[in-house]
Amino acid sequence: MVKQPVSVNGVVRWRDVGLAEAKHEQKERKMVVLRHEIGDVLRDVRQRQGRTLREVSHNARVSLGYLSEVERGQKEASSELLSSICSALEVPLSLMLREVSDRLAIAEGVSIPDTVPQEFSARYGRDLGEEISTELSKDLLSNAF
Repeated sequence: MVKQPVSVNGVVRWRDVGLAEAKHEQKERKMVVLRHEIGDVLRDVRQRQGRTLREVSHNARVSLGYLSEVERGQKEASSELLSSICSALEVPLSLMLREVSDRLAIAEGVSIPDTVPQEFSARYGRDLGEEISTELSKDLLSNAF
Protein backbone atom coordinates (compact mmCIF):
# COMPACT_ATOMS: atom_id res chain seq x y z
CA MET A 1 0.00 0.00 0.00
CA VAL A 2 1.02 3.58 -0.55
CA LYS A 3 1.28 6.02 2.35
CA GLN A 4 -0.19 9.47 1.94
CA PRO A 5 0.47 12.47 4.24
CA VAL A 6 -2.56 13.90 6.01
CA SER A 7 -2.42 17.10 8.06
CA VAL A 8 -4.55 17.20 11.20
CA ASN A 9 -4.29 20.44 13.22
CA GLY A 10 -0.89 21.14 11.75
CA VAL A 11 0.42 17.64 12.59
CA VAL A 12 1.29 15.50 9.60
CA ARG A 13 0.24 11.88 9.85
CA TRP A 14 0.52 9.14 7.28
CA ARG A 15 -2.36 6.95 6.18
CA ASP A 16 -2.62 4.01 3.81
CA VAL A 17 -4.21 4.83 0.49
CA GLY A 18 -6.81 2.24 -0.39
CA LEU A 19 -7.71 1.40 3.20
CA ALA A 20 -11.05 3.18 2.91
CA GLU A 21 -11.73 1.24 -0.28
CA ALA A 22 -11.11 -2.07 1.51
CA LYS A 23 -13.50 -1.09 4.30
CA HIS A 24 -16.08 -0.11 1.69
CA GLU A 25 -15.78 -3.56 0.05
CA GLN A 26 -16.45 -5.22 3.40
CA LYS A 27 -19.63 -3.20 3.86
CA GLU A 28 -20.87 -4.26 0.43
CA ARG A 29 -20.84 -7.92 1.42
CA LYS A 30 -24.28 -9.42 1.78
CA MET A 31 -25.36 -9.47 5.40
CA VAL A 32 -25.86 -13.00 6.67
CA VAL A 33 -29.02 -13.50 8.73
CA LEU A 34 -28.71 -16.33 11.23
CA ARG A 35 -32.40 -17.27 11.11
CA HIS A 36 -32.16 -17.72 7.33
CA GLU A 37 -29.21 -20.09 7.65
CA ILE A 38 -30.90 -22.08 10.43
CA GLY A 39 -34.07 -22.37 8.36
CA ASP A 40 -32.13 -23.49 5.29
CA VAL A 41 -30.31 -26.19 7.26
CA LEU A 42 -33.50 -27.47 8.88
CA ARG A 43 -35.27 -27.60 5.51
CA ASP A 44 -32.31 -29.37 3.89
CA VAL A 45 -32.24 -32.01 6.64
CA ARG A 46 -36.01 -32.57 6.43
CA GLN A 47 -35.99 -32.85 2.65
CA ARG A 48 -32.99 -35.22 2.64
CA GLN A 49 -35.00 -37.46 4.95
CA GLY A 50 -37.98 -37.27 2.57
CA ARG A 51 -40.25 -36.01 5.32
CA THR A 52 -43.08 -33.50 5.12
CA LEU A 53 -43.52 -30.31 7.10
CA ARG A 54 -46.70 -31.78 8.58
CA GLU A 55 -44.91 -34.89 9.85
CA VAL A 56 -42.04 -32.96 11.44
CA SER A 57 -44.32 -30.31 12.94
CA HIS A 58 -46.47 -33.06 14.51
CA ASN A 59 -43.43 -34.87 15.96
CA ALA A 60 -41.89 -31.61 17.21
CA ARG A 61 -45.23 -30.43 18.63
CA VAL A 62 -44.95 -27.17 16.68
CA SER A 63 -47.65 -25.70 14.47
CA LEU A 64 -47.23 -26.35 10.77
CA GLY A 65 -47.32 -22.64 9.96
CA TYR A 66 -44.71 -21.76 12.56
CA LEU A 67 -42.32 -24.48 11.39
CA SER A 68 -42.78 -23.26 7.83
CA GLU A 69 -41.91 -19.71 8.93
CA VAL A 70 -38.81 -20.97 10.75
CA GLU A 71 -37.65 -22.86 7.66
CA ARG A 72 -38.18 -19.77 5.50
CA GLY A 73 -36.19 -17.65 7.97
CA GLN A 74 -39.16 -15.47 8.86
CA LYS A 75 -39.22 -16.39 12.56
CA GLU A 76 -36.45 -16.58 15.16
CA ALA A 77 -36.73 -19.98 16.80
CA SER A 78 -35.94 -20.30 20.51
CA SER A 79 -33.34 -22.81 21.65
CA GLU A 80 -36.15 -24.98 23.07
CA LEU A 81 -37.97 -24.96 19.74
CA LEU A 82 -34.78 -25.76 17.81
CA SER A 83 -34.11 -28.63 20.18
CA SER A 84 -37.63 -29.97 19.64
CA ILE A 85 -37.34 -29.73 15.86
CA CYS A 86 -33.94 -31.42 15.86
CA SER A 87 -35.32 -34.22 18.05
CA ALA A 88 -38.19 -34.70 15.59
CA LEU A 89 -35.63 -34.85 12.77
CA GLU A 90 -33.47 -37.22 14.85
CA VAL A 91 -30.46 -34.96 14.38
CA PRO A 92 -28.33 -33.70 17.28
CA LEU A 93 -28.77 -29.96 17.82
CA SER A 94 -24.99 -29.60 17.87
CA LEU A 95 -24.72 -31.15 14.40
CA MET A 96 -27.37 -28.79 13.01
CA LEU A 97 -25.61 -25.80 14.58
CA ARG A 98 -22.27 -27.01 13.20
CA GLU A 99 -23.73 -26.99 9.69
CA VAL A 100 -25.09 -23.47 10.28
CA SER A 101 -21.68 -22.40 11.59
CA ASP A 102 -19.92 -23.81 8.53
CA ARG A 103 -22.31 -21.95 6.22
CA LEU A 104 -21.78 -18.70 8.11
CA ALA A 105 -18.02 -19.10 7.92
CA ILE A 106 -18.20 -19.60 4.16
CA ALA A 107 -20.42 -16.53 3.76
CA GLU A 108 -18.01 -14.47 5.86
CA GLY A 109 -14.99 -15.77 3.99
CA VAL A 110 -13.51 -17.34 7.12
CA SER A 111 -11.37 -20.42 6.76
CA ILE A 112 -12.24 -23.11 9.29
CA PRO A 113 -10.31 -26.31 9.95
CA ASP A 114 -11.98 -29.51 8.81
CA THR A 115 -11.86 -31.30 12.15
CA VAL A 116 -14.40 -32.99 14.36
CA PRO A 117 -13.98 -33.09 18.15
CA GLN A 118 -13.02 -36.58 19.35
CA GLU A 119 -15.94 -36.77 21.82
CA PHE A 120 -18.39 -35.98 19.02
CA SER A 121 -16.95 -38.46 16.55
CA ALA A 122 -16.78 -41.16 19.23
CA ARG A 123 -20.44 -40.67 20.10
CA TYR A 124 -21.99 -40.07 16.68
CA GLY A 125 -19.34 -41.14 14.22
CA ARG A 126 -18.39 -44.54 12.95
CA ASP A 127 -15.19 -46.36 13.71
CA LEU A 128 -14.27 -47.28 10.15
CA GLY A 129 -11.28 -49.36 11.20
CA GLU A 130 -13.48 -51.56 13.37
CA GLU A 131 -16.17 -51.80 10.68
CA ILE A 132 -13.65 -52.80 8.03
CA SER A 133 -12.05 -55.49 10.20
CA THR A 134 -15.51 -56.86 11.07
CA GLU A 135 -16.50 -56.99 7.40
CA LEU A 136 -13.20 -58.66 6.46
CA SER A 137 -13.67 -61.25 9.19
CA LYS A 138 -17.18 -62.03 7.92
CA ASP A 139 -15.90 -62.35 4.35
CA LEU A 140 -13.05 -64.64 5.39
CA LEU A 141 -15.38 -66.87 7.41
CA SER A 142 -17.98 -67.09 4.63
CA ASN A 143 -15.30 -67.91 2.04
CA ALA A 144 -13.64 -70.50 4.26
CA PHE A 145 -16.67 -72.82 4.24
